[in-house]
Amino acid sequence: MTIILGMTGSIGMGKSTTAGFFREAGVPVWDADAEVHRLYATGGAAVAPLARLCPNALKDGAIDRAALKEWIAADPQALKQIESVVHPLVAASRMQFIAAHTEAGTPLILLDIPLLFESGGDQLCHATLTVSAPPEEQRARVMARPGMTEEHFQTILAKQMPDAEKRARATHVIETLTPEQTRKQVLELITKLTKG
Repeated sequence: MTIILGMTGSIGMGKSTTAGFFREAGVPVWDADAEVHRLYATGGAAVAPLARLCPNALKDGAIDRAALKEWIAADPQALKQIESVVHPLVAASRMQFIAAHTEAGTPLILLDIPLLFESGGDQLCHATLTVSAPPEEQRARVMARPGMTEEHFQTILAKQMPDAEKRARATHVIETLTPEQTRKQVLELITKLTKG
């Protein structure tokens, strides 16, 4: 049986680093954000339908996320329209990934979904993982990103389920204080899930 582990974590909690440690240990990872980037890139399945909805978003054969953000800011219906195109494509990609690994008998796969609980993605999983760090550590990491402002950080936080709620809902929690400690927790969790 293939165990499906769903991973989430708020901005700046170390999700990408943690996913990297799973990959390093040989666990196949499906990344929702990377899938959206692929769909928006030249030749991506979302390019033509999104260009029909928002012609300004088409730049050099790809979708310009900044143009979509402007449209969302200007039109209250924009986000719903974008999601009606993107969500089914993302879901199809995720189901193909799960099916391929289930068929291959892969012992464990990781679904990296930022809005795991909010989107109901946890329903697909045998277990869930929240990646977490203390609020001051999270803030320091996010504020160190290029172009990040306090206002933008607060806007992102407001859209995400609070960390405490994610921790309470998850089957497993990994604290990402240092890379070494995070890697150790990832390896322990892989052992626990696959040897159980």
